[in-house]
Amino acid sequence: MKIKQVLSALERFAPLPLQESWDNAGLQVGLTEAEVSGALLCLDVNEKIVDEAIAKGCNLIVSHHPLLFRGLKQITDADYVQRCVIKAIKHDIVVVSMHTNMDNALDGVNWKIAEKLGLTDVNFFAAKNMDGIEAGSGVVGCLPEAMAADDFILMVKKRFDVECVMCNELLRRPVRKVAICGGAGDFLLGDALAQGADAFITGEMHYHQYFGYEQRLQICVIGHYQSEQFTSEIFREIIQKECPDVKTFITAISTNPIYYL
Repeated sequence: MKIKQVLSALERFAPLPLQESWDNAGLQVGLTEAEVSGALLCLDVNEKIVDEAIAKGCNLIVSHHPLLFRGLKQITDADYVQRCVIKAIKHDIVVVSMHTNMDNALDGVNWKIAEKLGLTDVNFFAAKNMDGIEAGSGVVGCLPEAMAADDFILMVKKRFDVECVMCNELLRRPVRKVAICGGAGDFLLGDALAQGADAFITGEMHYHQYFGYEQRLQICVIGHYQSEQFTSEIFREIIQKECPDVKTFITAISTNPIYYL
């Protein structure tokens, strides 16, 4: 099995035209004609991730967030991005990233979050047609049973193993319909409200966006990394289904740069 076959399987699931115009998903580093020795699956690429791939004998890294967002004018040891590129090339490691194309894809990042919450009747909201493909920046679904807002927030904390949830004031009605956008999703607050959602879960939000939703929508902000932490499971499911002979490893390293003290 060649690396390019794994890349093709990932791109069939989340085609590159689904990515946002500012993004840089797809092949980041390396040559794809080589046979796959193993695939390391992660959210971010840093030097520890590249070292882990070397230690596990993997010549493919599949990440959610791209290593390269902008063009490099030089490749030195000046920052971790350049050092990762150098180390990956030295060790014949290919780096592939599936970012907003995986966010926007059917059964992508937000559908995985909904699965972890046990939501039913999940559908896109703020849906859009991208290159003839049904896509959307968020999903909405229903809890099996309505919950008090404080119980709902405690459930979210437990399912995503988060230190804290940033919320607006507690909703004084039950939470049943939940809208989701992993990562930075405050641009969808109005759409979530229009969907009749009782709660909106995302990874990060600007301060001023919390105003004006009191008793209209229960905002739950759980952290960018935390909201997308299960994306590697999607990569593994795709590869195991389409390329079953390829060894896959979900990273054992937390790349979350934010600490709660």
